[in-house]
Amino acid sequence: MRGGCIGGGGDDRGRDGPPDGGDRGPGGRPAREDARPAAPLEQPNLVAPVDVPALSPRLWVLVAATGVLAGLAGSALMLLLEATSALAYGHRSGDLLTAVEEAGPGRRVLVLAAAGVLAGAGWWLLARWTGPGGSEVSTALWRDRGRLPMRRSLGTAFLSTVIVGMGASLGREAAPRLAGAALASRLSDRAGIDTAHRRLLAACGAGAGMACVYNVPLGGALLTLEVMLGVLSLRLALPALAACCIATGVSWIVLPTGPTYQLPEVPLSGSLTVFALVIGPLAGLAAVGWVRMIRVAHRHRPTGRGLLIAPALVFTGVGLLAIPYPELLGNGKDIVDLALGAQLAVPAVLVLLLLKPLVTAGSLGSGASGGLFTPTIVIGALLGALAGRGWAQLWDAPAAGFAVLGAAAVLAAAMQAPLAAVVLMLELTRTTDALTVPLILAVTGAILVSRALDTPSLYSVRLPAQ
Repeated sequence: MRGGCIGGGGDDRGRDGPPDGGDRGPGGRPAREDARPAAPLEQPNLVAPVDVPALSPRLWVLVAATGVLAGLAGSALMLLLEATSALAYGHRSGDLLTAVEEAGPGRRVLVLAAAGVLAGAGWWLLARWTGPGGSEVSTALWRDRGRLPMRRSLGTAFLSTVIVGMGASLGREAAPRLAGAALASRLSDRAGIDTAHRRLLAACGAGAGMACVYNVPLGGALLTLEVMLGVLSLRLALPALAACCIATGVSWIVLPTGPTYQLPEVPLSGSLTVFALVIGPLAGLAAVGWVRMIRVAHRHRPTGRGLLIAPALVFTGVGLLAIPYPELLGNGKDIVDLALGAQLAVPAVLVLLLLKPLVTAGSLGSGASGGLFTPTIVIGALLGALAGRGWAQLWDAPAAGFAVLGAAAVLAAAMQAPLAAVVLMLELTRTTDALTVPLILAVTGAILVSRALDTPSLYSVRLPAQ
């Protein structure tokens, strides 16, 4: 990312060596060709940008504490989500889609309408109670020196979890990311550390919150580096990895330890490798459209008393759409499962590919707070599944492979995080290791298209206007 983040001041920052490519001697001074170095040169991948903080023993203690707190907070929020879903739709186990279908059409509408009323009233009251100040992790890292208001952040995380549990078409990861970052910010204030260290710790808290609820410690660390800090530096990678691993280990006490998406092992095939070259650019275009849709939705979010009305109207509309299409409710995990298993007919894929982005953008634009991680995966999985149906007529391959490639490519282009997207799909599935090369090809194509169209990330477009 550019601007405001650690090491994110421009395209040339964070690279090894000087901007002009010339040699540097000790202390950063230009080296003469006949000059001998006064000391051994530092290991290249340890040479960090000037604003990357040093790692002191006290900071390592704070990193460990951040991992523990993020793991506990993420676990508590996921238990709250499950309890909310059980109360709303009367189920104790199984997937949300089955519970929604068994609950009946009338209950879907009533629950979503209630979620809209709760969202509007809750965030309106929260804003009045906590006063000015936002609760977006990206804003805090890039513009607010890593500071997050505790009451506003935890209140937002609580409300977001409840409405997603009631079926709001938003991602569940926003709440644990926000809680982890807010707790890290409070730790930083108590420890009295400087701005650079506070930003690093808050980013680690956000990545750890994400990692623990999806059981993706390496993917969470890469999200911390690629998306939130914008720098791949060994000095930053170590605390990010530590926080995410600790949080994930803590969450194993109560949360599942298996992969998020269950599917049979997908073998490597020539068909999928060539398909990756085709789906990448298409996914890039889809991601560009998705990011622009979120930008428009975020810019038109209501304020003041409008926040009391808009969520109720939008969520009720989503509930009505869920009468014929119950798959629209929730973050979209069930849609991804269906796409991976080739259990959706082509007309259903087309309808869901159109409606899911619209209802998610509409829910966000109504003023509700939630994540976009799984909804983005949904778009990619549906696109891959749809394109794969036609491709399979020419060159057969496992249906799950088409959906996985599409999901990774759209996710990478939407987040502007190619490494994180590849690793996340491998960790979320645990059975697609043979697809590493096709995944990289698809992600590369998608990133190239999105960058050619100068598309920012999903997180950048949600920053408040300056």
